[in-house]
This record gives sequence, structure tokens and C-alpha cells, in this order.
Amino acid sequence: HVQLVESGGGSVQAGGSLTLSCVASGKSIATYAMGWFRQAPGAEREGVAGIDAEVGSTIYADSVEGRFTISRDNAKNTLYLQMNSLKPEDTAMYYCAAGQPWRSLLRDVEYGYWGQGTQVTVSS
Repeated sequence: HVQLVESGGGSVQAGGSLTLSCVASGKSIATYAMGWFRQAPGAEREGVAGIDAEVGSTIYADSVEGRFTISRDNAKNTLYLQMNSLKPEDTAMYYCAAGQPWRSLLRDVEYGYWGQGTQVTVSS
């Protein structure tokens, strides 16, 4: 099993930046696709960014394309999400996930391992 722990969340003003980290333990993440998801109060969980295991291909939600960057360091067993030009609508709990999705890196149901989340709050 893979245990995931997110960090790096916080409160920032609109236009600011944050970098989230997700450290894995228990097993190497090298063979897993990884993703970042978020859930705002009263909303469904949505896929933000995903990165595959084989070649590091990435995919982003339209709402964050060009502002967020997902990356992974398999040697450190860590996943990152660099978030720039943050907007109030980015406010949510952010979760990292590991798995072997078969249809889309942004579909939460296709991931088997989840962290507890880190809160991001963006004020206007």
C-alpha cells in the first residue's frame, strides 16, 4: 500500500503562488500515475492535474491550464503542484492520489490511494 501526505497549503492573496507537495511512503510511486484533485465546500471533487508513470505526460483541467504545473520526483517519492496566479475560485481542499487509471488521469474513481488533503485559501 501507498501512504500519501500532502503539505504546502495555506492562505494567499489572489495572484499569489503556492507549491504543494505530496510525499509517499510504503511503496515507490515510480509505477503509479499520480494526480491532484480538489474539493470546495458544497462541490464535487474535481481533477486538477495528472501525470503518468511511464513518460511523465501531464494533463490539466481547463480551469488551471497555464497556471498550475504538476511534476514528480520518483527518487524522492514526491509529487508536486506548482500553483501560480491563484484565484479565489481555486480555494479548496487539495488531495493527491496514486493509482493506475485506465481512462483518464483526472477521474478520481480510477485512483486507489489518497492523502488527507491540504487546504488552499485564496482571498481577493
